[in-house]
Amino acid sequence: MLTKCATGFGAVALAGLLNDAQAAPDRSTNPFAPKETHFDAKARSVIFLYMDGGVSQVDSFDPKPRLDEQDGKPFPVKTEPTQFNNIGNTLASPWKFQQYGESGIPVSDLFPHVAKHVDDLAVIRSMVSNFPEHTNANYFLHTGHGQQGRPSMGAWFGYGLGTECQDLPHYVILNGGLIPPGGLDNFGSGFLPASYQGSVFANSNPPVADIKRREASDALQRRKLDLIRTLDQKTLERYQHNDQIESAIANYELAARMQMAVPELTNLQNETQETQSAYGMHDEFKNTQTFGRQCLIARRLVERGVRFIQLTCPGGNGDRWDQHSNLKDGHTKNAKSVDQPIAALLADLKERGLLDSTLVVFTGEFGRTPFAQGKDGRDHNQYGFSLWLAGGGVKGGTVYGATDEFGYKAVENKVEIHDLHATMLHLCGVDHERQTYRFSGRDMRLTDVHGHVVKDVLA
Repeated sequence: MLTKCATGFGAVALAGLLNDAQAAPDRSTNPFAPKETHFDAKARSVIFLYMDGGVSQVDSFDPKPRLDEQDGKPFPVKTEPTQFNNIGNTLASPWKFQQYGESGIPVSDLFPHVAKHVDDLAVIRSMVSNFPEHTNANYFLHTGHGQQGRPSMGAWFGYGLGTECQDLPHYVILNGGLIPPGGLDNFGSGFLPASYQGSVFANSNPPVADIKRREASDALQRRKLDLIRTLDQKTLERYQHNDQIESAIANYELAARMQMAVPELTNLQNETQETQSAYGMHDEFKNTQTFGRQCLIARRLVERGVRFIQLTCPGGNGDRWDQHSNLKDGHTKNAKSVDQPIAALLADLKERGLLDSTLVVFTGEFGRTPFAQGKDGRDHNQYGFSLWLAGGGVKGGTVYGATDEFGYKAVENKVEIHDLHATMLHLCGVDHERQTYRFSGRDMRLTDVHGHVVKDVLA
């Protein structure tokens, strides 16, 4: 009865309360249950390191000696309209590049810690986007569509794969203080069932609002949940399938399980001081501490089987990677916030044998211009930028694609956002053309009618 009623979530709750695996619900009625993939998956989890605002490719992973030659001179190439059209002279990178690892991939002095892991990275230098403005570019990066209302890629991963963790959301956003322009719609479920939307964990204690049980006992809370379920079930019997009601039932039951799982997840007391220091949690720079905590929690989420984890940039003591002026100061602060924690995350995952099954993605919504905005900033540039992938079936020590001699536009092996999504899904065992959801009279998918797997970065 519990399996068949209320889409099976009574059985989920009972299984959790009795700690009895034999009482697990029918997988066909549980939206969070693990699902079969189209083919063998390399990655079981995704960590999306979102660099809000747009990291400058020519100051990070795409060195351009011509910028040094032309520094301070009028930009010699025809320019496209930019966000602010305050076009200055050619601007050389304030940072030097060095080659690292056996692969010899050059990385700038902005990322001395991540640079030590280049042999695990596949750097794509030929990314392009369709939008030059933050909000639309964020929607495009997160949902594959430039306007709000579509399902986030994290929602698509949950819909197609389910999750191996029934006590935590399948899609978790670790909020460091800066929600991307476009707001929570970047993490929404769109036309997918509401149970697949992302859950935002704040950088606070507790990280989830109202996570503490308010009732005097577990039994009293259970009776309240049972009453809510009974009322919802009567409504379901009246209206048959109803996404809002079914998702509410699923989310109420998940919230009850999270009351025990979340405090244990975010309690880092059992992590050694050595581990915490490696992640930068004892650094003098507060933003490094914040992002270090996020990276450590991301590793713990992967250990628990959470499917899709997104990290956002810290707020305070700086800004997004959006330096329209004072490039050196802003990019330096942002890099200091994330460089050591990300390197520690890669090392920790590898040491624990988790990197091979975890896909790590580092990117912003676009890049930045090789010419100055004003005197010492860089404007938005969607015509060519860099990102990197690691772990989860990625061919490490690889550079794919290229921009022109100034780092302005992609000229070799151009990679679009739809291609990135197709590749991420492929590494998780999903054919992006076959993963569809019927909505508004047609089969919808994350990549719409676009997207190709970038096979050259696959191991």
